Amino acid sequence: MSPLKHRHHRGIGLLAACILLGATTAAWGQVSVGVEVAVPGLSLGITIPAYPSLVPIPGYPVYYAPRLGVNLFFYEGMYWLFAQDNWYYSSWYDGPWYLAQPAFVPDFILRIPILYYRRPPPYFLRWNREGPPRWGEHWGRAWQDRRRGWDRWNRAAVPPRAPLPSYQHRYPRGRYPGLGEQRNLENRYYPFRPRTPQGRAAVQRAPQEGRRFAPQPYRPFPERRQPERRPQVRRAPPGARAAPQRNRSGPAGRQRPPQEERRHGRPPG
Repeated sequence: MSPLKHRHHRGIGLLAACILLGATTAAWGQVSVGVEVAVPGLSLGITIPAYPSLVPIPGYPVYYAPRLGVNLFFYEGMYWLFAQDNWYYSSWYDGPWYLAQPAFVPDFILRIPILYYRRPPPYFLRWNREGPPRWGEHWGRAWQDRRRGWDRWNRAAVPPRAPLPSYQHRYPRGRYPGLGEQRNLENRYYPFRPRTPQGRAAVQRAPQEGRRFAPQPYRPFPERRQPERRPQVRRAPPGARAAPQRNRSGPAGRQRPPQEERRHGRPPG
């Protein structure tokens, strides 16, 4: 091949590579990033534009969102989202989201059958859809030893479901509140607080900027300190002689220094 033709083919190849790179960059630019995660530099690429329709899972104190293409659940006053092989939780349907370590995900979230996951990861598909994912097999022996019994419970004594935060349907994407306003709205319209130890722990582990302001019922209110009383000064009745005091002063009540006491033959008091 002549040098001219070689340079021609090389130029065409570079042009094609640039076009492909530009198309890829444009495609990434169109990805909607709507879920805030309280981890620097991390985004899930999921947007929930409005308050979702939540349906109870029969036999579980958990709701799921059948009309969404994401694994979104509601349990004990919190939304739980399974995405990118991690669990996240939030008090609002579109975040901000906070990462939950596998050791602290509530039992009933782990017990959700696979068939209620709207977008299960591929490794879920080799397990029974009527049962929960095999988290011990997925997360390893150390996790399984720490969370023994997570898949066994009394099905006749399932706790009641938490009330849904239906007030959030008034806040779609265009009116979605910021973090400070979220706190105020929660305190005003959703007084429910988690009843299970794991649900309460999830709220306590949330970063400080994500905690609710309302005091938790399981945490005692700080005791009010009573104002200190001033000591009462007993006054002598009229006409009573004052108790003799040790004479340490000179004329006109001037206190003598130790040197002057020594000159008068008195040891300093």
